[in-house]
Order: sequence, then structure tokens, then C-alpha cells
Amino acid sequence: MPGKPRVTIARIAEEAGVSAPTVSKVINGRSEVSPETRRRVERLLREHGYIRRATGSDGPAGLIDLIFAELESPWAMELIRGAEKAAAEAEASIVISVLHTHDGPGRDWLDRLASRRTDGVIIVGSRLSAQRYDRLNSRSIPFVVVDPEGEPAPGVASVGATNWQGGLTATRHLLELGHRRIGMIGGPPDVLCSRARIDGYRAALETAGVEVDPALILHGDFLVGSGHAHGHTLLSLPDRPTAIFAGSDLQAFGVFEVARQRGLRVPDDLSVVGFDDLPLSRSAWPPLTTVRQPLEEMAFLATRMALGISRGESPEPRRVELSTDLVVRESSAPPAT
Repeated sequence: MPGKPRVTIARIAEEAGVSAPTVSKVINGRSEVSPETRRRVERLLREHGYIRRATGSDGPAGLIDLIFAELESPWAMELIRGAEKAAAEAEASIVISVLHTHDGPGRDWLDRLASRRTDGVIIVGSRLSAQRYDRLNSRSIPFVVVDPEGEPAPGVASVGATNWQGGLTATRHLLELGHRRIGMIGGPPDVLCSRARIDGYRAALETAGVEVDPALILHGDFLVGSGHAHGHTLLSLPDRPTAIFAGSDLQAFGVFEVARQRGLRVPDDLSVVGFDDLPLSRSAWPPLTTVRQPLEEMAFLATRMALGISRGESPEPRRVELSTDLVVRESSAPPAT
């Protein structure tokens, strides 16, 4: 039985009613194509599953792109460190881009990327729509998403952490110390890792027979200010919590500060647990009990996966979750009697 005919630029051009050079310009991210023509060609590239053929000059580009939605947190440095290690193994350099949006790389950025080539793209903490996924694929750009904000589309390679297990373990630790009023400060309610951590928190309470109090669960971002603001709210409750599980180390540091301002001692008057295990958590006072998220390893693995995709490999499994671990330090203790 004859095989499926190979999809060529000429065939795409014929169906789109344009010239072959125009299709080539779309594939390579050139700017001199009208938006309507670009959309028509991209639709046909998606429908036919076009894959750009490698040529003799298509050796490794020596560049790996690391894309952040924002670059405001020390955890970004851990990810950069991991990506750099994997890049060094491949004798490549890291190019860092900050989009200032969580919607993923836009058309302009993708066009610029396609015009200069890359060995792989690591997209950190973004929502990648099916349309952007198609654009990346139509330009034959190998990519992996790290810590996706939403559920990855089918076929998208991603690396994350066991956030639900981390939330469960952190809350269970506080329960075993004797705490029953445990506040929870999460990230945005529509972010996948935040929902998972809160679900783990709920599961630990329910398993222990402790009622989940909605007044003890607050949402913010993962930065210090959010921990400070929501810590203030929790500690202002008539029946304040004796412990707070923060969705990030930075939020935990914000809780530290509001506790100090209120004359509360950590952990004598308030236990605090964070999430991430940033280097700062070891030098904080008191040293922070936290859930270690293997950020460096996540970026290292994602970079290796992207490089493998660029060589024509298909990573299995395509969705990887690395384990989290509780690191007990001095910010958690039994509640005061």
C-alpha cells in the first residue's frame, strides 16, 4: 500500500493560492507577509502536519531559549542554573527572554525566533494556548513547558513537580505537631500548581478529620507582599491560626515579617511552612521549614528534553513530575499550650 505523500511547500502554496517563497517566509518567520496570508498558510501547515526538512546547514544552532513570563523571583535563578548545566553539556548558550505576560510567546517573538534558529525553547510558567502550540510546531521549534500554569495541551512536553503531594506533606507535618487551625496562603486560584498545593492541604485536613475552614484559605501571588498582606488577614481573625502554610518561600518570608510586627515569635507563637526551598530559606531567621521543589533539576531535564526533540526524539513520558520533599528546619514546632 503506498505511503502517505510527503507534504511539501509547493503543495501548501498551491492550496493557499500563494507562491512557494511566501510559504517559506511564513515558516521562517519573515515579516513581509500579510496577516491574512500568514493565517491561511499557518492553518494549512497545521492541517497537513508539515515538518520542515533538515538541510546540510541545519546543524545545532548552539542556542537554547529560556522564556519567563516574569523574572521577579529568586526561584528564576534556580531554573536558569539548571538550564545552563544542560546547555553546557550540549556546548550551547542560554538566551533569556522575559515576556511580561503569562499568555506564552506571541507571534512577534515566534517570528524573531524562527528567523534566527534555536536548539530548543524552555517556556516557564505560561499558559500555552493550542494556537501558540500550533505556531511553534508549524515553525519546527522544539519546546518544553516548565511548571505550566494551566493543563498542558495533549502532546505538549512539560516538566513540573508533585505539588499535591507537597501540599499534603506540609500540612500533615503541621497536623502531626498538634496544629488544628492551619492557615493556607496559595497563589492565583487558576494556576495549576497553586490549586494542587491547596488540594493537598485540604486532603491532609480531611484525612485527619479536621474541618476545612474557608476563612483560612487565601489566594494571592507567590511574592513577599502577598504573604505579608494575607498573613495580616489570617492573624487578625478572632480565632487566629497557630500555623500557616505558605504557597511559596517568599510568601512565608512575608508571614515572618507580619508576625514580627505583631510581636509573635516564630515558631513559639506561630509555625510557618513554605514551598520551594530557595537558598534564602536556609539563611532566614528562623531557618524556614519548607517543601523542596527541585527547580534546578526541572529546568535541567526540560532542557535535555527540548534538545532531544530537536534531534527528532519523542520524549516518553511527555509529562514529567519530579518529587517534592519536606525539609524540616526551625520555623515549625508544636502549638503553644
